[in-house]
Amino acid sequence: MIDRLVARVLGLEIRLLACQARLSAHTDPEALHELRTTVRRLRSLLRPLRGLPGVEQLEAAASEVGDLTTPLRDREVLAAYLLENDQVQAAQRRMVQMAKAYPAVATSTEFKQLLLILDAFPRFLRAAQRQGLLKGLDKRIEKRLGKQWKKLDTALHDPAHDRHRLRLLIKRVRYGIDAYPELDRLPKAAMPRLKSAQGALGDWHDCVQWLAMAEQEADLQPCVAVWQATMAKAEQRADRVLEKLSKACFKS
Repeated sequence: MIDRLVARVLGLEIRLLACQARLSAHTDPEALHELRTTVRRLRSLLRPLRGLPGVEQLEAAASEVGDLTTPLRDREVLAAYLLENDQVQAAQRRMVQMAKAYPAVATSTEFKQLLLILDAFPRFLRAAQRQGLLKGLDKRIEKRLGKQWKKLDTALHDPAHDRHRLRLLIKRVRYGIDAYPELDRLPKAAMPRLKSAQGALGDWHDCVQWLAMAEQEADLQPCVAVWQATMAKAEQRADRVLEKLSKACFKS
């Protein structure tokens, strides 16, 4: 388990370095998205390890990169939508902003700090191993993953469930299993249901974000009526998908 954990950390470090190079050179439109996905995978890897040396610092650094890039990713997704829906001027205005943002992320203090701490983290793991702090690591991780699953169960059965929180819990469960696939104890139907639920809630979340932006950005007003209608449909679809997830994977 420890060898696999170190190998995964090194793999994520390599992916982050590749994302940094791609953002600096602005070579492709997927670099920011892949950066955020990789940071999310790192945080999922770290969450069950809380309490071990170096984890808190690395989690904090990853969180800061996430906070830095969230509004940029929102703007990037919005620009792509506007371009596809013939709002060319509004799209181009945001694409110009993003062209400046990509290299700024690559050279940001937050990204550099994350890479610095991540580079040292395998040595922290090996030191913890020598000190006997990693005994029973697989059981510890499995217990944490089980707690995430129970939290999702509770949230799904709450009549007043919060879609924002459900979206976050679903992502945590999915990425947790991706981080530790050898400890997957979920029902067979879980992963496709989770993926479908995350997609439905993601569509709803986009509309919520864009409608909030439209209150501040006048050039988005032509889209408001469509987004309101799309959000209502996305809410209904998300509720149906969540009900299927609950019935397929959880007891009533």
